This record gives sequence, C-alpha cells and structure tokens, in this order.
Amino acid sequence: MRDKVYVYFMTNKTNSVLYIGVTSDLQKRVNQHKKHEYEGFTDKYDCTKLVYFEECNDIKAAIAREKQLKNWHRDWKNNLVMQVNKEWKDLAEEK
Repeated sequence: MRDKVYVYFMTNKTNSVLYIGVTSDLQKRVNQHKKHEYEGFTDKYDCTKLVYFEECNDIKAAIAREKQLKNWHRDWKNNLVMQVNKEWKDLAEEK
C-alpha cells in the first residue's frame, strides 16, 4: 500500500505570500506551521492558513510537482487556489 503524499500551499492572513511544501502527514504539518514550531519562511511571514493541497502518488511525484509549482508565476498559483478555494479560506479549519 502506498502512503499519501501532499503538495500544499500555506499563506498569511492577507494572502500576500505563498509557501509551497510537501508532506506525508498534511494535518500534522499544517499544525506545525500554525504553532510556529520551526523557524523559517512560514514562521517569518506568519503563514498559518492552508489554502490549497493536492495528493500525489509518491514522494518523487510530489517533489517534482512542488518544484514545478515553485517556478510558476504568482498569478498562476493564485488561479490554481481559486479553482478549489475561491474565498481563500483555511482548509484546515474545514476538516
């Protein structure tokens, strides 16, 4: 059985920055961002809101997708979020 792997976007309260990451435990990783458990980009820019995620078949596919998304223009990333989350709600709060 394959484990699920996720590519996800975190943002701040004003949606002015996007962080793209990969994890095998989405709920745990989002909680770590919300609790500022690690110093870095998401801590510095207060990225505590999950606005997008997609499931991948394996870690290699997820890392490849993460790299692809990181190279996208901001408008493209915004459009991707808007396809599934028009209001930029925190998807972690809806679970």
